[in-house]
Amino acid sequence: MTPRIASVVLALALVPGAAAAAGDMSDQAKQGQAIVRNACSSCHATELDGASRNPQAPPFREVAKRYPPEDLSEALAEGIDIGHPEMPEFVFEPDAIGAIIAYLDWLGAHAQP
Repeated sequence: MTPRIASVVLALALVPGAAAAAGDMSDQAKQGQAIVRNACSSCHATELDGASRNPQAPPFREVAKRYPPEDLSEALAEGIDIGHPEMPEFVFEPDAIGAIIAYLDWLGAHAQP
């Protein structure tokens, strides 16, 4: 291992959640992560850490802890029209819903209490 690669590996090991984020996420959860980054990160924190850009938009890690992700399937299919006041309505297709739920499950399992 080159010194540069070793320093990157060491840096990732020292960042909370980085090892989990790098290694154990399913492909479906990775797709969900990409979807929420694209659709939601302008207001919400969508990762294991960080603050939401909109203070009224809860971080997704908190949403994943507050609600069983499976309970959000219907809202994702029919349109999420509640939330913070500026939140647009989103409607997702079944494959995207499964991916988002997988990512929320992953977030809930890995988020700090």
